[in-house]
Amino acid sequence: MNIDGVTTGIVLDHIQAGKSMQIYKLLELDKLSCSVAVVQNARSTKYGKKDIIKIDALIDLDLDVLGYVDSNITVDIIKDGKLIEKKHVALPEKLTNVIKCKNPRCITSTEQGIDQKFVLVDKENKVYRCCYCDVERKVQ
Repeated sequence: MNIDGVTTGIVLDHIQAGKSMQIYKLLELDKLSCSVAVVQNARSTKYGKKDIIKIDALIDLDLDVLGYVDSNITVDIIKDGKLIEKKHVALPEKLTNVIKCKNPRCITSTEQGIDQKFVLVDKENKVYRCCYCDVERKVQ
C-alpha cells in the first residue's frame, strides 16, 4: 500500500498497533477540514507493527493525550516536505478532560461542567488518581 507523504503537516509515528483510532477520537481529528490518513498495522523493525496518523496541516495537538495513549509516539512536524522538528511525548503528570472518573458518586459524575482532573500516582504501572474522589485508573 502506498500513502503519499505530507508536504506540510504532522506525522504521528510509532503508535502502538491498534491505538490510532483511540487517538483519532480523543484529538477529534474528524472535525478537521484537512486530509487525515490513518495507517494501521504498518511494518516496523522496532515494534513489529505500528500505526501512523498523517495530518495534512499544521495544527495544535494535545501532547498529553498522545503521551497518555502511548508514550512511545513521535510527533514529526513537516514543512515544505522537510522534517523541521521531531517531538517525543511522555506519560503526563496531570490529565485534564482526557479520561473520565468511573466513580458514580464523584462530583464530576453528579455535577455538570466540572473538569475531569487526574494526577499520575504510579509511573511504572501507569496509574492515575482522580483529584476529587481518589479513585484510581490504570492506562490501558
